[in-house]
Amino acid sequence: MSYKSLPICMKVMSVAVLLLFLQPLQAQLNTAELDAAFQSRQKQLGNNAVAMIWKDDTLVYKKELGDFNTKTATPVAIASCSKWLTAVLVMQFVEEGKLSLDDKIGRWLPEFDRYGKSYITVRNCLSQMTGIEDDANFLKKLFQRKKFQSLEEEVNSFAAREIRANPGTDFWYGPIGLNIAGRVLEVVSKKRFDVLIKQKLFTPLAMRRTSFTATDGGPVNPSGGAYSTPDDYMRFLVMLLNKGKGNGKQILSEESVNTLMQIQTKPSQIKYAPKAAEGFNYTLGSWAVEEKDGKATALASPGLFGTWPMIDFCRGYAYLVFTKTLLTEEKAGIHLELKKIIDQQIKPSCP
Repeated sequence: MSYKSLPICMKVMSVAVLLLFLQPLQAQLNTAELDAAFQSRQKQLGNNAVAMIWKDDTLVYKKELGDFNTKTATPVAIASCSKWLTAVLVMQFVEEGKLSLDDKIGRWLPEFDRYGKSYITVRNCLSQMTGIEDDANFLKKLFQRKKFQSLEEEVNSFAAREIRANPGTDFWYGPIGLNIAGRVLEVVSKKRFDVLIKQKLFTPLAMRRTSFTATDGGPVNPSGGAYSTPDDYMRFLVMLLNKGKGNGKQILSEESVNTLMQIQTKPSQIKYAPKAAEGFNYTLGSWAVEEKDGKATALASPGLFGTWPMIDFCRGYAYLVFTKTLLTEEKAGIHLELKKIIDQQIKPSCP
C-alpha cells in the first residue's frame, strides 16, 4: 500500500464505522413510516401538533405538523399531564424523609381532622382514591375553582365534602387527590406550590418555559394547571426513562421511579375514568398503558387539551405528542395505534 492511498483507506474505514454505528438506530426506527402515520392522522390530532420520540439518549424522531413547532412554540396548557409532574415532586419529598406515602394528611391539614377525614393518606391522594365526593362535570369544576383565592382555600373545601367511599377502595379521576397532595407540600415546605415545583423540578431539569402560574384568576392547580412546551416536557420524560437522572443530575432515585410505576388500582375499583383512559389501571399520577406483575411497563399521562406523554420502559423510549385541541376517545386510540407502529420497530428488553 502506498503512502498516498493510506488517507483514502482511513476515510473509507471512518465512513464504514459511522455507518455501522448508525445501522442499529435506522433499523429500530423507520422514520418514513412514522411520517406517513402522523400525517395521515394530522386532522384527527387537531392539525397543529409536534410529535417526538426519544431513544438511547437521543431524540430519534421529531415531526412538526401545521403551524406548531418547537422553535416558536409558546407554553400551552397541558391539563392532566400536570399530575405526573406533581407526583414526581411528592416523591422528592418522600426521598428527603419529609413525608411518607402512607402518612395521613391530617398531620398537615387540620381541616380534614375537623371533618373526620384525617385518615386519608398521601398515597390515596396520588392514586385518586381519597373517596371524597366528586363529579365528572369538567366545566362545573372550572367554574368552582375560580371562586377560590388560594390552593389552601380550595383544599379546605374538599375537607367539607361528603365521603363517597372508604379511602383506597375506589377510584375517581379528578382534581381532588393531587391538589390535596400539592397543598400538603406547601405546608411541609412553607412555600407556594408553583414556586416549589420550579425550584425542585423545573430549574434542575432546565424546563425554563414550564410553570404552574395561574392565568385564569383561580388558585394554582397541581392536578391540571401546568403550562409547558414540547422540548421542556420531553426533558421530564427522559429523566424518568433514565431512572431519575436528567440534565446531568439525579432528580429522583431509581427506587422512587419504580414506586411511581407500581399499580395502585384494580379494574373493579375504577368508578370514573375519562374516555381516553378507560381500560387502564392507575399508578401514582399516571396511567398504566401496559403492565406486568403489578408494575407498569408503559406509562402515560394524557391531558384534556390533547397532549399525550408516554414512556415505554421495556422498549426504552419516550413518546410525546403536543397538540392544542381537546382530547377525545378517538384520539386516545390514535396514540395507541402509533405506539403499535413504534413497537414493531423496537424490540422489548423486559423478560
